[in-house]
Amino acid sequence: MQRDAHPVKIERHDVHAREHHTNTGCRPVQHYHETPHGLYVARPFVAHPRVRYWQAHLLPEHHLVVCRYDFHDRREHDYYIDVAQITREGDVWTVRDLYLDIVLHDGLMAEIIDTEELLAARDADYLTEREMHRAVTVAHDTLATLARARYSLRDWQDAHGLTLAWPARPVVTA
Repeated sequence: MQRDAHPVKIERHDVHAREHHTNTGCRPVQHYHETPHGLYVARPFVAHPRVRYWQAHLLPEHHLVVCRYDFHDRREHDYYIDVAQITREGDVWTVRDLYLDIVLHDGLMAEIIDTEELLAARDADYLTEREMHRAVTVAHDTLATLARARYSLRDWQDAHGLTLAWPARPVVTA
């Protein structure tokens, strides 16, 4: 399936202002918590058709954003992992999405998605050859280590010496 190319999505997390800046606007964040491995983020998705609440761990050394969503309807997946370049300048964390994602059904399976987006973006010069290779390497290494961990996020994080806490999600009615 051929996809149209779109520029790299860049998000900013302003921890001091408690704001999440995305390509669709700026949203207030309920929780930011710095961890030894990066940054934990949690916020409601107001008026979103599929998602009520979002939690994520930004992991700069691993080039990953591990996300957990609370859906309005049936659960679509357990975790959604973005391959990304993550930088920090003071209280502002910047996430440069490198197109490839991994959908994880905890303890069952995982798959890499959005390869077409990556290739279209490279063809359009939205990312460099080096960035494309990094994205592919990170995605495949992550998928391989998830497979060795029996597709268990807990086992995967233990193998990497990570502690990813997922506080209870508040009840969101919006």
